Amino acid sequence: MRILLISGIVFVHVPYDPQTSPYLGANGFIDWIRVFLGDSLFRVGVPCLSAISGYLLFRRGLDAFDYGKTIRSKARTVLLPFLIWNLAFLAFVYIAQGQGVGFGYLPDAINAAPRELATLAFASEAPPINIPLYFLRDLLLCILLAPVLGRLIKRYPLATLAIFFIYAVLPIPNGLFLKKSILFGFSCGIYASLHKIDVRMLDPHAEKISALFLTAAVLLATALYWTGPDFPAVIDILRNLTAIGGIFGSWAISAILVRSRLGMRLSQTEGLSFWIFCAHYPLLVGFWMFWNKAAEPELYPLFYFSTPLLALLILIASHNAAKRMTPRLHAVLTGSRAGRPGSAPKRATQSGVNQKGWPETYSAEEKATR
Repeated sequence: MRILLISGIVFVHVPYDPQTSPYLGANGFIDWIRVFLGDSLFRVGVPCLSAISGYLLFRRGLDAFDYGKTIRSKARTVLLPFLIWNLAFLAFVYIAQGQGVGFGYLPDAINAAPRELATLAFASEAPPINIPLYFLRDLLLCILLAPVLGRLIKRYPLATLAIFFIYAVLPIPNGLFLKKSILFGFSCGIYASLHKIDVRMLDPHAEKISALFLTAAVLLATALYWTGPDFPAVIDILRNLTAIGGIFGSWAISAILVRSRLGMRLSQTEGLSFWIFCAHYPLLVGFWMFWNKAAEPELYPLFYFSTPLLALLILIASHNAAKRMTPRLHAVLTGSRAGRPGSAPKRATQSGVNQKGWPETYSAEEKATR
């Protein structure tokens, strides 16, 4: 799921300015498509990725959860990549702006006050300079709170989730978090792990759930298109609801896609998905700066649809090159998410058949003979 969600997030971060805003409606249906992809459908990525993280963190149960070991592991797999990717981009921007390049496209790093510079570097009060990495910042905060969240969700699951749901959906101040849906998604994943929820129980209804979710995304995009960019409070609440509902909608869609050969291959690309997530925003900003020097605003739809595809091609090629030529550096930059080529996906590809292709009714002896 991660590679699909993160590829969608690339569309969310395609830059535009007031002249090329989709809410002007200058390009009609094309602008509605932009709103559908960037502000509706692919906004599910953050809460869904959070749910996956919470689920995996507690998959061995609360009693087996080792807080110290977890913190040491996440310092290597989440904190270190966050610092490297973000600080490297900040240094690049600082040097470029020192040469008079990049002003107006990125925050002013040269003249930033120490407090603002700390935020750009470490996301202390607002998103970092590599904006999508705010997710890693909030994820680290969830991990630090994991023992408290785990005990609350184990003992008071419905009350805890209800409070976090209200916090995520309603216009309540964010507090410690930059994105409120991350806490709710992470907690949903913990709930599924600790209470032994069969995460495949919705698979038989995947087509219906997917259709319902896509319908909701279409309706939301239409409402956003007609009311944006300054949405009424009720529309903003609906957007939050749709993003949270996307946890289930995206999971249902993955149940359909994983049955295909392409879906099985995509399920084995975890290192690539993290690479794309960390590196796509600087690349998109670079494309945007070049585009503004070379093209007219009327051609922006061409930029919107071509840039994410070009970025993904470049990121796939650079990921493969780094993995082959500098494997140690690649491991650090992807948080040791190497991805094992040829490993089987964990979900069943069809009803009654496990990942090795054996019907679930086969005994151990029968499997051994096959």
